[in-house]
Amino acid sequence: MLTIGKAARVFVLTGAGISAESGITTFRDAGGLWRSYRFEEVASPDAWKRDPALVWEFYSMRRRAAAAARPNPGHFALARLGRERAHRFFLCTQNVDDLHKQAGSLGAIHMHGELFKSRCDSCDRLPFADMNLYEPPVAIPRCECGGLIRPHICWFGEVPFGLDLIYRELEQCDLFIAIGTSGSVEPAASFASHVRGHARTIYVGAEEPANRFAFTECHLGKAGELLPALL
Repeated sequence: MLTIGKAARVFVLTGAGISAESGITTFRDAGGLWRSYRFEEVASPDAWKRDPALVWEFYSMRRRAAAAARPNPGHFALARLGRERAHRFFLCTQNVDDLHKQAGSLGAIHMHGELFKSRCDSCDRLPFADMNLYEPPVAIPRCECGGLIRPHICWFGEVPFGLDLIYRELEQCDLFIAIGTSGSVEPAASFASHVRGHARTIYVGAEEPANRFAFTECHLGKAGELLPALL
């Protein structure tokens, strides 16, 4: 079990590994291919301009898969820790599913967007909850301004969400825990190195991350099995 001081500020970063334990396989598990398309070909601004219907078909498939998933014990352990530590706990996820919310975590920052939200591609209308599937022959909806409604996802070539807040929390944290992340996707891959001068760094996941050198502790195994005991 981790010893966490009462006044310590905890920053948690979660990645695809914790969602995979709930049955959400990642595109990288299949070599980055979907129906012979590379992920970059259906998850980028260029892809949206070229063929928005294909992009929505892909994200509708992802919505369908995510809607069937349920949180695992790792998600519930983090939700419990968040309730116990309140404002001294910050949860940032690279995942676009809603499993943290289902488990009871409130206020998680989704730096890569949220699968069950959409937004206009033209105006500044706020993102809105959207569980719909836009697969042929369903037409892509339009905003009141005339723009197309797109997934609220940070695509390749776009800036992740909430970076100002994320870096403020990184500067203040005393304990940094990364869970199920590959350690190869920037900017999240650099978070552990960013805090090493002032925070304890711990990794939890099935495989050793590419940035293993940045962690003072590394616990290898399924997050759903390790986190309830560690936390």
